[in-house]
Amino acid sequence: MKKMTLRTIPAVLLLAFSGVASAAAFQLWEQNASGLGNAYAGSAAIADNASTIFFNPAGMTQMTGLQLSAGAVGVGAYYEFRNSGSTVSGNDGGNAGGWAAVPNGYFSAQLTNDLFLGFGVSVPFGLATEYNDSNWVGRFQSLKSEIRTVNYNPSVAYRINDKISLGLGINYQTINAEMTNMTPVGLYRVKGDDSTWGWNAGALFTLSPAMRVGVSYRSTMDYTLDGTRSVAGVSRPATASIKLPDTFILSVWQQVSDRWEAMGDLSYTNWSTVDKLNIRTSAGTDVETFGYKDSWRIAWGAAYKATDAMKLKFGLAYDRTPVTNTDRSARVPDNDRLWFSLGGQWNAGRYGKFDLGYSYLYVKDPSISQSKLGTTLRGQYDDSAHLIGVQYSVGF
Repeated sequence: MKKMTLRTIPAVLLLAFSGVASAAAFQLWEQNASGLGNAYAGSAAIADNASTIFFNPAGMTQMTGLQLSAGAVGVGAYYEFRNSGSTVSGNDGGNAGGWAAVPNGYFSAQLTNDLFLGFGVSVPFGLATEYNDSNWVGRFQSLKSEIRTVNYNPSVAYRINDKISLGLGINYQTINAEMTNMTPVGLYRVKGDDSTWGWNAGALFTLSPAMRVGVSYRSTMDYTLDGTRSVAGVSRPATASIKLPDTFILSVWQQVSDRWEAMGDLSYTNWSTVDKLNIRTSAGTDVETFGYKDSWRIAWGAAYKATDAMKLKFGLAYDRTPVTNTDRSARVPDNDRLWFSLGGQWNAGRYGKFDLGYSYLYVKDPSISQSKLGTTLRGQYDDSAHLIGVQYSVGF
């Protein structure tokens, strides 16, 4: 059995990449800051910097020479519970969210007129909820829940002709996970890690110099986590299987005038792969139920070229949760959300481009009635999130 260690990546990177969920469930859309100001509308079609490697590797064909993009998005999530008839006494647990950084980095190189190679490091999934007091009213449902992934993504793109480009990427992804809650006999903790392989592909269609359509797909990531399960300090080796979902994106970008650009996005995530987590030990099997359903996201954005150097960005998005009312848990108290986004880009010429983006996520207050270990957590959450991103992109 593997132990829960940091051997797959340096510890400093793991600390930087511990993200909290901001898209539906624990998916992270924050793979660049340049798209944040548009609520990630047009993500698979814009292709204006090397971060297209994540959203659509075919977009590398829109860039010449060597391209570098790096940045981070700060995610500040707010999950505060209001008790309404729970069967256990205690406090409300405070804010189970908090701030975390989601960094990213990408590099692309043009080898010939039509062949391009790239490499990206990103964080496709992340979750961190932790209640402030072990005596909170939902302590038997959840104390701490954490999922951390890091994705390494070598990619290739080929321009078939002036209208069509194709891209393909291989993904090596690591995961570290931990869950805790109280039991009648003491603290329950599960910790595990694993790594696996997947792939992503995309196509970019240049319908005219002023319009592009992009389609992309990221595969499922199938893990078997190895680690430990402990109750009241007694530990046993444990394994658990989980399949993180695949995602399909359809995007459009259009140059409306000399000053204005418009973009749109429709994405579909196959969250039904995440149903139950069966934690197997020599003492038996523990079951953590998710019961997720497939979800979708729609986004619209625009950009205005205020000067030759300055571009202003705007965006809206609706993100439908995969979490059902009957299976909502204190670990992921999620619900449908609206994105309200603003951003700006400063083009410093040969010194590169600087992007700044901000989004406010309005989340419909989710109700919960979760039974576990003979107790019921009943009430409502007050959820929201702030996203702030910066990015630097440069070409050589």
